[in-house]
Amino acid sequence: MQAHPLPSDIWIAVLRYLSVADLAHLSQTSRYFHALVQEYGWKTYLQAHPRYTWSLSKSLKSWSAFDQVRYHITTDRHWTLPSFVARPLASKWNGKLQPHLAINSSRLFVAAANHIYSYTFGRSEASGVSPHIQFECAYMVNKVMQASRDITSIECVPDGGFDRTVYVGYADGSLERVVLPACKPGTQGPLHPEANNREGRPYHGAEAVESITSNGDHVLSLSSNGTAVFFSNSLTTPPQFIELRVRSWAAHLTDRHAVLGASSLTPLVVHALHESRLSTTPSHILTSSTHDDHPRASAVYGICSPPPSAPWGASEQIVISGWYDGMVHVHDLRSSRRAHRIPGVTSHPSGGALYPVMSMCDPWLFEPVYDISAGGGSACHIAAGMGRHSVVAFWDVRAANKGWSVHAPGNDSSPVYSVVMESSRLFGATQSRPFVLDFGPGARDDTYPPLTRPPREDGLKRRDISGIGFYVTRYGHTRSQ
Repeated sequence: MQAHPLPSDIWIAVLRYLSVADLAHLSQTSRYFHALVQEYGWKTYLQAHPRYTWSLSKSLKSWSAFDQVRYHITTDRHWTLPSFVARPLASKWNGKLQPHLAINSSRLFVAAANHIYSYTFGRSEASGVSPHIQFECAYMVNKVMQASRDITSIECVPDGGFDRTVYVGYADGSLERVVLPACKPGTQGPLHPEANNREGRPYHGAEAVESITSNGDHVLSLSSNGTAVFFSNSLTTPPQFIELRVRSWAAHLTDRHAVLGASSLTPLVVHALHESRLSTTPSHILTSSTHDDHPRASAVYGICSPPPSAPWGASEQIVISGWYDGMVHVHDLRSSRRAHRIPGVTSHPSGGALYPVMSMCDPWLFEPVYDISAGGGSACHIAAGMGRHSVVAFWDVRAANKGWSVHAPGNDSSPVYSVVMESSRLFGATQSRPFVLDFGPGARDDTYPPLTRPPREDGLKRRDISGIGFYVTRYGHTRSQ
């Protein structure tokens, strides 16, 4: 019996269940199946396995479906090895700063002290070649250097495709929406956004704005004293205030809830989102305990959600968090494993505090987790910026006991204050510089911004074997690695 006479729509339905290897083998059996796989097979695979990426978004639009799949599969293989290019994105800053990252499909913004550094993502017309990352320009949001006016948080928000609008929080409690002006070719020195491009949001008094997060038109800001403000970017609804009344650090916003991290006996709480309003009391308390009802006071510094193609599904019921004790916990809000009570807490959400469904750590570095991000190869990885020695720790959730860590280029003694991970790259920042770990294929020396000083003056080690990146120290989390 020949397979070809069967209707094409039947074979197209079958393609949805085939792996990359299956599709490749099928396309080699006949001209009919080769054409069918080229037209529908690779597109169907991409729809079933979407990749969460910002820096590749422009390039992917010009690549064929086959070229996209080939790039992703090669990248996944590099994550498994692991194999990557480690590059600083700038020469060493003067002084010790506490930088923060924000990203959209056109740019990476690095906020440090009173400056915002903009890096653009290019378009790679050649298939299988990593698109370039180039320094665009610097912005000075305050003309006078004052610690009270240092940037403490930054977040990109939609602006109709211009990708130049950010919310910026400051150490003095100021919060403003800033439209960054276009950088003209040949511009010397930092640009200063004028007053007509800045709108203040006087919500936090004199308390530092520790975190800003957004989802669509909704924005959530959190100050150090525990004031969370939920408002719309378009100002179509009045702001909503929630008082945690504890030292607070991190916020994360999704379509269905807001997650807030603080320092307390219950440092991680979830507030449900209904009809553009947050619940005033927590719908979930997430504990770090795994088997008892006696948690200790701790702090949560980083919160994120898994990407859409994560192995546990594109569910917003998954919360990933980084804790003061160096642990990374994964909570599933659908789980039934809950504590019956929390000592010292008189009011509990229905069902009690929720236990984590997965926990991991770097066993050789007991330091706080400063930031957390998810994505990477096959959308299965979690990355944590650690509190010392510029270490980034990685775990593949399919084998979380086989994690590994790497020191950022320059091996600074500082924390990795901020991390952003996509399918092929991790962006991070230490007290001295921003950097990238690039797992994608086809990277060249001109893929990244040139350094303005000799590498040795910047504290960088020798070039790696590729001659593109710099040597960094990597170690496994088990003795057998």
